[in-house]
Amino acid sequence: MSRTTLLLAALLSVTPLAATAENAHYTIDPMHTYPSFEADHMGISVWRGKLDKSSGGVNLDKAAGTGDVEVTMDLSSIDFGLDALNTWAKGKDFFDATQYPTATYKGKLEGFVDGAPTRVVGTLTLHGVTRPVDLKIDLFKCIPHPIFKRELCGANATGSFDRSEFGLTAGKDYGFKMDVPLRIQVEALRDK
Repeated sequence: MSRTTLLLAALLSVTPLAATAENAHYTIDPMHTYPSFEADHMGISVWRGKLDKSSGGVNLDKAAGTGDVEVTMDLSSIDFGLDALNTWAKGKDFFDATQYPTATYKGKLEGFVDGAPTRVVGTLTLHGVTRPVDLKIDLFKCIPHPIFKRELCGANATGSFDRSEFGLTAGKDYGFKMDVPLRIQVEALRDK
């Protein structure tokens, strides 16, 4: 067998590996992930809150321009900065976190530019209801993690949803707006 034939055989044998090497899974870092939202209060003020506990992962192939994300948020970790409001929001009159303990977002990463997605097309499951919710990615960047020596990716995303579509209509009769703006900061570390 000639050197050229051996070289060609060697290249062909690794081509399938190279094609899939770009696809990677990243685990969301709950210490650096911050889903936050705004809620209208009778049109006279805006309450801001966050969910302190979340988990999930991202599959990403920057070269192919594909990926998906799944994030689960613990509704008992809601924090408006006011204990009485937190307790009410977790109760039967709103999230009913005993019956519906989590909210889940699943989506496809789309609109890649230079290996970075610009939007997520997905669904939010909240209060036992699943509806489409798309997010715009305002910032996406990957760097080598200085400690773990693996790739770390981060993003800032924004979107909104109508909470009445999820059966969360508290305050609607008093003139509360049902639109909920979202701001999500997320970081995820590439798995070993």
